[in-house]
Amino acid sequence: MGPTYLVCLPFAGAGASFFREWQPCAPDGLTVLPVQLPGREERFTEPSCTDAARAAEEACSQVLTRIDGDAPRVALFGHSLGAVLAYELAHHLLSGAGITPVRLFVSGSPGPYDGRESKASGLDDEQFLARIREFSGYTHPALQLPEMRALLLPMLRADVEMHETYKPASDKPVPIPITALRGRDDELVDLAQLEQWAQVTTADFATAQFDGGHMYLADDPAGLLRLIAAELAQDER
Repeated sequence: MGPTYLVCLPFAGAGASFFREWQPCAPDGLTVLPVQLPGREERFTEPSCTDAARAAEEACSQVLTRIDGDAPRVALFGHSLGAVLAYELAHHLLSGAGITPVRLFVSGSPGPYDGRESKASGLDDEQFLARIREFSGYTHPALQLPEMRALLLPMLRADVEMHETYKPASDKPVPIPITALRGRDDELVDLAQLEQWAQVTTADFATAQFDGGHMYLADDPAGLLRLIAAELAQDER
């Protein structure tokens, strides 16, 4: 049997490099496949997406060119903004590519029908960055450098706009098991909001919590990947 591809969708302001660092600590048989959306890292000259449906189309095209085999085994992971992008990508893979992901891992996000209550769009730069730090408990180190801040802010604002204006493209649940994840100390997404993801699947649903806050996944990626691999191993039985 070939590898299981873990397709990783970025949170706001992140690029594929965040997930590329996961591959060395991924369990055997799990291939981390980060999606690089326009406007970030090596694609920084391209216009950023401000629409989740368009971003999901881009992600789907990218994934289809990078997976091998007649019946590839694909799982999806997304954190915060990435969670709703992973959900939209699941619909694209099901309807357009005939690929049924084996499991959808959604992290640090309320269910897709409810959206985010707090907003950051429309604030000036300092207020905007302060609100983002408040949301995530995390700031990209490059934002401390004026020249890098000028480069990254448009992409970060586009991501936040995409997240804050997101509406699901379909109200049809997916036939894909979902595991919803959060940090126990996450002040942005509580357990009740996490459990809203049960509404969007006709298959199994589970939750798991990790030590840490909203950005728990930056603290212990190896532990997160072990849980993901264990869930996928159960799905094979």
